[in-house]
Amino acid sequence: MPAANPKRIDPASLNLKEHVISINRVTKVVKGGKNLSFAALVVVGDPGSKVVGFGTGKAREVPAAIKKGIESAKRRLRKVHVTEHTILHPVLGRFGSGEVLLKPAPAGTGVIAGGPVRAVMQAAGVPNVLTKSIGSHNPHNVIRATFAALEQLRDKQQVADLRGIAVEKVG
Repeated sequence: MPAANPKRIDPASLNLKEHVISINRVTKVVKGGKNLSFAALVVVGDPGSKVVGFGTGKAREVPAAIKKGIESAKRRLRKVHVTEHTILHPVLGRFGSGEVLLKPAPAGTGVIAGGPVRAVMQAAGVPNVLTKSIGSHNPHNVIRATFAALEQLRDKQQVADLRGIAVEKVG
């Protein structure tokens, strides 16, 4: 179960890298003709501090939409609980009809993922992980399902506190 209101992360103190996932051209038909605009889906993250976020931006020009998406993503930064080389346990994230399965992988495996999931894993600084995207291939649903899965990850200290045992006894 994800945290209800996680602590806000300051983007100024991080070395953030941006990655544009998709740019969608949108037309609105009005009385005088067609109004053209662009929607951008962007992922930002700091692999060193294991922080990642995503955002969307809409504007009449592509660079402005990307800039708005980056600003939106910086407001939604989340900390990811991982070990030095992979995630701690398998998780399944769901959003809409999209599902993303994340599984730990041994060192040297790399990021086995496609499209939006790969961008999120690399931005989060997860060097070895196995993923499977199930259901919807819509980039928005896939990214939200990936973030739902990442929010389910717990570190050993959280599990030990929930169980009321020492950290060394958590397997």
